[in-house]
Amino acid sequence: MNKTQTQHFQRLYQKHVDALYRQGKADTTIDVYSRAVRRITAFFDRCPDTLTADNLKTYFSSLVKTHSWSTVKTDRNGLQFFYHHTLNKQWPWVDIIKPPQRKTLPVILTQLEIQRIINQTQELRYQVFILTTYSMGLRLGETLNLTVADIDSQRMKAHVRLGKGKKDRLVTLPQKTLSALRYYWCTHRHPLFLFPRGQSSELRHTATMPMDRSGVQKAFKAILASCNIHKKATPHSLRHCYGVHLLEANVHLRAIQQEMGHECPKTTAIYTRITESVHQDTQAMINQLMNRLDVSLNGEV
Repeated sequence: MNKTQTQHFQRLYQKHVDALYRQGKADTTIDVYSRAVRRITAFFDRCPDTLTADNLKTYFSSLVKTHSWSTVKTDRNGLQFFYHHTLNKQWPWVDIIKPPQRKTLPVILTQLEIQRIINQTQELRYQVFILTTYSMGLRLGETLNLTVADIDSQRMKAHVRLGKGKKDRLVTLPQKTLSALRYYWCTHRHPLFLFPRGQSSELRHTATMPMDRSGVQKAFKAILASCNIHKKATPHSLRHCYGVHLLEANVHLRAIQQEMGHECPKTTAIYTRITESVHQDTQAMINQLMNRLDVSLNGEV
């Protein structure tokens, strides 16, 4: 593109980003939807408001061959948003690309495997992080962002703030997890974060951010390898394990949905068939399940 075209694109791109913020989109959505516009612009070296239906077909044909279906889908959604909210045009090519519907099952670790992972982890911060994530069914970011004020030891609840969909929820706090969090917090005594960033207790005490997301993911992968566990599990797998293990412990499906913050019961139902169990004492059952873990917090601080 020449200078004039580039300036035109930059104005459109900024309108696109502004529209995303006005619509209240999550930061991750803003990132991928903006990237979709940059990617197609670079592909043709043309401003996207000049593209035809045939251009879009050519682009998506190439994208399918070089990127994941997840990327194809987000690019399609991002460009559709760009046409509607930035160009004020109809998107007549919604079906130009339709990723296949895939129904995959999550990777599940047994409770004995999770116990082994925790006990063989060398660093205390990762021991407690894994236990906390698993025992409350949290997403990676939800655990990272836990603060001291989020822990209610009187009601034995943890306040998860701005989870998926920017929604808060209360989850059951097992006694074993509370004890582990207190044990670890005493090593750094950060006034805000439960999992502050830093390689030493001194650095963690004065940290301005929680632990690094990618660092936790890399550490978890290394921990699995050290435990000789070959399942392709990630920190998010701990959340799925929590749901499956609760169901195996006869916790009612509706209670699991509430604990995990699933908007739709179909999301929870992926773990198993619908159960006929009656309402039960969820908090007691979760504590009973977690008490089976023979955890020894002896990792290095």
